Amino acid sequence: MGRIRVLSDNVANKIAAGEVVERPASVVKEMLENSLDAGAQSIRVEIESGGRRLIRIADDGCGMLRDDALLAFERHATSKLHDVHDLLSISTLGFRGEALPSIASVSRLLLETRSPDEETGTRVEIAGGKIVVCDEIARGPGTTISVRDLFYNVPARKKFLRTDQTELAHIASLVTHYSLAHPDKTFELWHAGANLLHVTPVDSLRERVFQVFGSRILEELIDLGDKTARLPAQDPEDEPTTYTLRGFVSRPQVQKNNRNSIFIFVNGRLIRDRLVLHAISGGYHNLMPASCFPFALLFLDCDPGEVDVNVHPSKTEVRFRHGSWMHDFIRDAIRDQLMASRPAPAFSLNPQPAPGLPYSDFSQMLQEPLASPAPEATVAPEFVMQAPPPPAGRFDFGGAGIPVNQPLAQRPPDAIKLRVPDTHSGFPLDAIPIDSTMLRIGDLRPMGQLHNSFIIAAGPDGLWIIDQHVAHERILFEQVLTQQAAGRVEVQQLLIPVILTLTPGQQLEYARIEDELRTSGFDSEPFGNRTIAIKAAPAAIGMGDLERVMLEILEVSENELRAGSVADLRRGIAASIACRAAIKINTPLDRQKMEWMIRTLAATEYPMACPHGRPVALQYGMREILRAFHRI
Repeated sequence: MGRIRVLSDNVANKIAAGEVVERPASVVKEMLENSLDAGAQSIRVEIESGGRRLIRIADDGCGMLRDDALLAFERHATSKLHDVHDLLSISTLGFRGEALPSIASVSRLLLETRSPDEETGTRVEIAGGKIVVCDEIARGPGTTISVRDLFYNVPARKKFLRTDQTELAHIASLVTHYSLAHPDKTFELWHAGANLLHVTPVDSLRERVFQVFGSRILEELIDLGDKTARLPAQDPEDEPTTYTLRGFVSRPQVQKNNRNSIFIFVNGRLIRDRLVLHAISGGYHNLMPASCFPFALLFLDCDPGEVDVNVHPSKTEVRFRHGSWMHDFIRDAIRDQLMASRPAPAFSLNPQPAPGLPYSDFSQMLQEPLASPAPEATVAPEFVMQAPPPPAGRFDFGGAGIPVNQPLAQRPPDAIKLRVPDTHSGFPLDAIPIDSTMLRIGDLRPMGQLHNSFIIAAGPDGLWIIDQHVAHERILFEQVLTQQAAGRVEVQQLLIPVILTLTPGQQLEYARIEDELRTSGFDSEPFGNRTIAIKAAPAAIGMGDLERVMLEILEVSENELRAGSVADLRRGIAASIACRAAIKINTPLDRQKMEWMIRTLAATEYPMACPHGRPVALQYGMREILRAFHRI
């Protein structure tokens, strides 16, 4: 007997489900795309237990005839393809005919549908891929599909699902994406009776962006308009290829820590394409740090024959026929619009900055450019050595219990034998300090500031440049952690609560970490749909930074700390508070404040890096200094 067998439809459908149905959001995506292909103008999504218990999608599309309702659960049964040539020009979101049978094979599925061409509707109930009931029902035109107990008959797959909040966040992100792509339609998302998203038809993409993200994000966006480019055909008899790009991109000062705020649609299909992502980064080259990412909502439209969507089971990856040319078109369109809008001045960090280091105060240099220094010949003797006047405004250096008027002990550098060398003599080798693994930041002697942003200090091992913002951030970070552990976070009550509007994803994340926010000093409560009221906040945060701190906490928590421990979450919250409360660049410090900064920094657990991994200080050692002066 041969060893090769033809698999049963049940097994084949479950194998297909492994490719198509990765998680509850995959089910929502497939059914949502079917609703859009059916011409639905209103789509309602209901979720229970993150999609494990129930996923229900109801639309007012064209519905299905009774015979079609049964055929829809056969493998590779579709109304969107007729022959092989149609694969070369796919204009619908779905086309394979695998989604419904694959979903039905790993769940308990109920389909209720009616076509306007029939007086009654059809009800089909399937469990584990087997049809249980097929009846006539009375209902209006459209389709409702309910998926219950996902993966109930595939327990191994069910174990790979994350928490309900994580799975719901993926669904919320997906529905938000498609609501942006179709501003002329109504989208609703409900979870356990709570409305997470409800947008109604609007006339423009700008209005839909306002519905989803609010005015704060909209004010930071640049409208690309309609950018059109034509690629001449290789055959003179053929028509040129036309690409159209529209949407919004953020100004360079809006800097995200990851690509989660980049939304890309090709012919209305949501994709994640490396080529397009690279083109977007190219548009911002030299306008923002390489480790940061913008907000982008882009819609690329072209002839369906120019893009192959049949390269991945989930249809999220595509292949462009003229990829290189398309890449340059997107890059140049974004770049030209940014230049025309006169963005804030750009700056450059280390040529190869460490990735994923959020909240750098250097991003504020885009909004607060450094004052132009005096000519080099007049700066060296006085600019560094003179202590600037004390800063104006609110700034508290006494938080660590060290009096600001207590100077640092100025000990002579024991490792260096001071002498007056001859005009061209060398420097004795025994006078050169040996590099030590024990950092002695407390021995540093501040001499002044550079650009009112960096503390210049001398020590037994050379010259030090300390980033005052990052140093203060490290100090505050450890103070906040200590206060969190002791349950004694200093809190300021707000006379008028701060009302904050959240996106659906942020609302879910807020509900998940609300208790930890309260532990960290944020007294807040829900204030209507997708709105919270902040009644108290940590005393270290200024009122101007409160809204930004809260949004940053929700963003970092959602993207990086969801799978982490409570300690990780608390450290993330503490890092956000410390970064926004820390002294900013362009802030003059007198000598006492610089001495306090150095002494308190030396007392921290890890004084050489901020909570995000950025260096606090740079050292120019004695060996390098002597070598530069040809003394050794």
